[in-house]
Amino acid sequence: MTTPQIIRSNRKTLSLEIDDNADLIVRAPHSAPYVEIQKFISKKSAWIDNKKRLINAQLKDNLNYISSSQYLYLGSMYPIKIDNDIESISFNGEMFTVTNVNREIMILTLKSWYKKKFMEIALPRLSYFSDKHNLAFNQVRVKEQKTLWGSCSSKNNINLNYLLIMAPMKVIDYVIVHELVHTIHKNHSTKFWQKIETIMPNYKDARYWLKKNGHKLRRL
Repeated sequence: MTTPQIIRSNRKTLSLEIDDNADLIVRAPHSAPYVEIQKFISKKSAWIDNKKRLINAQLKDNLNYISSSQYLYLGSMYPIKIDNDIESISFNGEMFTVTNVNREIMILTLKSWYKKKFMEIALPRLSYFSDKHNLAFNQVRVKEQKTLWGSCSSKNNINLNYLLIMAPMKVIDYVIVHELVHTIHKNHSTKFWQKIETIMPNYKDARYWLKKNGHKLRRL
């Protein structure tokens, strides 16, 4: 059995817990002798072993889940690999590599990476379409939205959903153009769609892809 972590406080009794990494934590009074703590651990050894077995099984399931999973990036699926020699997450064009086998932390890490990449890719595209077609916007915010891929306020502030980084580039462009056109047409009138088509003649293909596959981008 590995050396437990002992946390002393003003409490009056001893207690045990097994953390998410299957490590033993003992909570003890300041005055409790070490030999008393060891006797308490020994008395609870069956409970400790059973709890550790359950948590280690969960950790193994997490590892198997992550290793067998694939994630979207710019419209293509890529596998994910565990490598504890890296600091966080990397992508080499063929696969993702992450350092943590805890699925919850892995998802948060992946989302942070997605947001960074979306900003690197989408914001220059927003400026490009805005400048080229004289569609001025005020501010832009990048965030995860539960129901929208983008929005444009009455003050021409634009919101973009960074989960779009999982979609093909044509879909990202379509959402950007869609919201920029809302700076001059606040509804979905015929003139609105005509303006989109002049900027992006194949917008219907991108719109169809998003309608058909959009749910996949929200599975994280």
